[in-house]
Amino acid sequence: MLFLLPGFLHKMLKRGKYRHKFAQRFGFYSKRVGVKLRSRDQWLWMHAVSVGEVLIGLKLIEQMKAMDPDLGVVLSTTTSTGYALANKSRNAGLEIIYNPVDFLWSVSRAVRAIRPSQLVLIEAEVWPNLLYAVKSRGVTAALVNARLSPRSESRYRKFQWLVRTLFRQLDAVCVQEEEDISKWLALGVEREKIHRLGSVKFDDVQKVEKTPQDFSRLLHTIHISDERLILLGGSTHRGEEKILASHYSELRKTYPNLFLVIVPRHVERSREIQETLQNMGSNVILRSQIGKSVDPSNKPDLLIVDTTGDLRDWYRYATLVFVGKSLCASGGQNPAEAISAGKAVIFGPHMENFRALCTALLKEGGAIQVSDSEALKNTFKELLENPARRNALAEKGSAVLDAHRGACIRTATLLAALRSK
Repeated sequence: MLFLLPGFLHKMLKRGKYRHKFAQRFGFYSKRVGVKLRSRDQWLWMHAVSVGEVLIGLKLIEQMKAMDPDLGVVLSTTTSTGYALANKSRNAGLEIIYNPVDFLWSVSRAVRAIRPSQLVLIEAEVWPNLLYAVKSRGVTAALVNARLSPRSESRYRKFQWLVRTLFRQLDAVCVQEEEDISKWLALGVEREKIHRLGSVKFDDVQKVEKTPQDFSRLLHTIHISDERLILLGGSTHRGEEKILASHYSELRKTYPNLFLVIVPRHVERSREIQETLQNMGSNVILRSQIGKSVDPSNKPDLLIVDTTGDLRDWYRYATLVFVGKSLCASGGQNPAEAISAGKAVIFGPHMENFRALCTALLKEGGAIQVSDSEALKNTFKELLENPARRNALAEKGSAVLDAHRGACIRTATLLAALRSK
């Protein structure tokens, strides 16, 4: 802590990082939070590090509340973005806090204030002192939607003599895929504590939470008919847009009916992407420009979606989907929503963040992984020529997602059983 303190303070003072409700990170709470925490004898404590884990946590909390309406939950998070997202769902039965730094004294303060009936950790957040503090009170602890990145697994294996003791304190580890079981066994978790329940993240991905947006009229405005073939790049990262535009330009010679839609991961890059692709000779339009300052007779070559929260609905209009952050960056983006929309999905070699799902998709023929840009172009050609192959990919991909249906209720049921022991 002393070694890291100067950098920690610099970030906090210069950029505001960690400044928000800073005292909570050491187990000190405002009067309002203290009063609310004392309003119940016990709370279920769920920890989700950032936005992705918070989304899983909120979905799980909704299911647990449906099973037990009187359940009170404290949801802790590490990042300010995770806190802001979770805070939108705050209500009488849900309190949001920052997770305390993993010193025994600060964790103990938080445990005394929350009086947890159970500790639920999401994906990979296993903190030694936090786990020790709740287990010393006889409280059950579970790791749900458990995920091991290649980097984490390698590090844990190097310190197996230490982490075995840590992981053995968990009462349950809920894994997403069958292949995950052996990994957790190797880290010291007893077999009877490992439960293959599927991924809460991919459960009910086809569930319509709101009426999907209809982009048909918008596409018609720029002269894109319903019969056009649409190549869609979802959550693209820097460099991938140029590759897609280059391949698209060549493919149009054979498929003049083809149209390209790019949905960048970071919308603030949209103008930059537009300029780059225009310099390549493309007639580019931004979604925000349609119907405004653009000549209605304009027939753009491609569309850049510069609005947020629309990707899921845009997938409905795609013929082929390329999943971004997989060719020119590492980690990959989530392919599940495109697959649930019934589309043929292609991604590059870097899908580390969704390794288990992608392994299952490739094994069952539910997606295609390409090694480089040239292979991507050849795959586009193959699938554009073969509608039956596209349909087969989509059907097999959907079948893979079926394995995760019900993961949320299975996880919630297991946690309830642990609490009742």
